[in-house]
Amino acid sequence: MPGPNLRIAPPAGAQASFREDFGQRFIVTVDTEEEFDWGAPLRREGHTVLTVPALRKFQEFCEGFDVVPSYLLDYPVAASPLTVEAIGKAVRAGKAEVGVQLHPWVNPPFDEEVNAHNSFAGNLPYELERSKLSRLHARICEAFGTAPLTYRAGRYGLGARTASILEELGIAIDTSVRARFDYSAEGGPNYREHPLHPYWADARRQLLEVPLTTLYWGPLRQLGNVIYPQLWRTPRLRGVLARAGLLERIPLTPEGITAEEALRGVDIAIDDGLPVLVFSFHSPSLVPGHTPYVRSEDDLDALYGWWRTLFTHLARRGIRPVSAAQIVSGVSLD
Repeated sequence: MPGPNLRIAPPAGAQASFREDFGQRFIVTVDTEEEFDWGAPLRREGHTVLTVPALRKFQEFCEGFDVVPSYLLDYPVAASPLTVEAIGKAVRAGKAEVGVQLHPWVNPPFDEEVNAHNSFAGNLPYELERSKLSRLHARICEAFGTAPLTYRAGRYGLGARTASILEELGIAIDTSVRARFDYSAEGGPNYREHPLHPYWADARRQLLEVPLTTLYWGPLRQLGNVIYPQLWRTPRLRGVLARAGLLERIPLTPEGITAEEALRGVDIAIDDGLPVLVFSFHSPSLVPGHTPYVRSEDDLDALYGWWRTLFTHLARRGIRPVSAAQIVSGVSLD
């Protein structure tokens, strides 16, 4: 019997509750993936995993703040011995976690055409999505000797039956929903109406959705979901509203978001009582020249400075880091 459709916003009453001692926490998720040309069409071949060793430096940096990163591995990264060399020891010590991230165009079996529509894994036929996910899950289990708890669809591409596959694999958390974003023009999901607060994806409470955190800031923030979708034809107007301090969309990521902007978003999330703040970025940004966000050593220094600023501010506000395993254990089933 098909499970819930994660592309659809949850019904009333699905919101998850957490134990009183859980408080408010934050988690750092890393889309840990191969390097490719962000400006070119997707290809099965021609990618590299040269940035994987840089995970070790980021891991050591996070350990200095008692942060347990969640590395969401796609197939080329999971298949590379460099990955276990970089973070295997930290995973075994409980100082890092590994999860699943499906980039279907580089994940066997290769039975589909590579195109924009098929880059959203949830658009694939059910059996093919299931087969790709199962192979990736098995590869991660084999490489790290532990079963991943967390899934994120590449390009946030959940499908109508993805939840059934995740439940079959024993994955407890999905974090593919990018609330406040709409990918339907490209053939992907529309998450504009999905909540930021974690919620149960199924009535049996076996799969918890923990959306990526994106806030609206400014006097017009309560109308963000009404106003922002109308601005896609006029991106310059988005900039005007942001510069005027009227309306700004702030995803919690160092990629394209300044530390000052992120701090505003964090404070809104804390003041709104959000129990889990979800940060994310792409692992190739840890080496200059592989993403549009980090082109130089100065950019890389700025990226680490961004995290240092955010971690310091979160500690000052009493928001502790959390792992995926702690989220699972901290949720209340009452």
